Amino acid sequence: MGNSTNGTGLPPFTLTGLPGLEDSQHWMFLLLGILYTVSIVGNSLILFIVKEEQSLHQPMYYFLSLLSVNDIGVSLSTLPSVLATFCFHTKEIAFDTCMAQMFFIHFFSFTESGILLAMSFDRYVAICNPLRYSTILTDARVAQMSLFIGIRSFCVVFPLPFLLKRLPFCKANILSHAYCLYPDLIHRPCGDVTVNNIFGLCEIISTFVLDSVLILLSYILILHSVLAIASQEERFKTLNTCVSHICAVLIFYVPMLGVSMVHRYGRYAPPYVYTLMSLVYLFVPPMLNPVIYSIKTKEINRRLIRLFSLTKL
Repeated sequence: MGNSTNGTGLPPFTLTGLPGLEDSQHWMFLLLGILYTVSIVGNSLILFIVKEEQSLHQPMYYFLSLLSVNDIGVSLSTLPSVLATFCFHTKEIAFDTCMAQMFFIHFFSFTESGILLAMSFDRYVAICNPLRYSTILTDARVAQMSLFIGIRSFCVVFPLPFLLKRLPFCKANILSHAYCLYPDLIHRPCGDVTVNNIFGLCEIISTFVLDSVLILLSYILILHSVLAIASQEERFKTLNTCVSHICAVLIFYVPMLGVSMVHRYGRYAPPYVYTLMSLVYLFVPPMLNPVIYSIKTKEINRRLIRLFSLTKL
């Protein structure tokens, strides 16, 4: 792996499986294969059911469909390099390919955060202002919100490859994962990365931090509204409509926080701990989201049971 500056060809990167657990990598590939299958098949089923079931043609399920498309995107963006690393032991990835993968992984991550915020707004309107629900969340408004989420994610992620390309790479470009992530790539150049770090901090604050604060605010308002309901049974019934979304928020933000904590404070932890935490962050939400919504949403549950009973006939 030769040295490279901006004037010459940019260097490839070396992907890493599980440092210190090389003998277990075939088992890891088997596990990841199961997670990919559950994620892609589960989210495809959600999309199929929402499309076919007329009663699900409403804002809550449009956002759920968007979440499923995004989760399939997350899975497909990591699949090629994970497959190459764990199955074919091909660990080298070209610079531009790495930049493209980084773009898509972060684009889908920021988009997921935006979708979860939109879903919390949907729950807020449905519970706190039910009489105006259909006039506030029209199909046109749902489309506008979805478009805004996509444009915001694109604008935030688009500069990242260019900010990295302008820097000289003269170290051994060995990555910590089987895919390309910006927080990992930022440690590889030997130039001044101050601009990159400032931009990275700004994008985190304007997306994940802002979204999580607004989601928390929406649930404070929801809880305030629910506590005003006299009947305990009605309170429970109303809060039950939020359980799936709360679970989706937790399985997205908790692993992300875990990755951040390990990255900053886990210097003395074994190298595979950070890798495993990143795998949880990228693989668990796309797998669990369709499972949670299938179990907790009666309409989807009924349609799935009908679908599977038809296949047995």
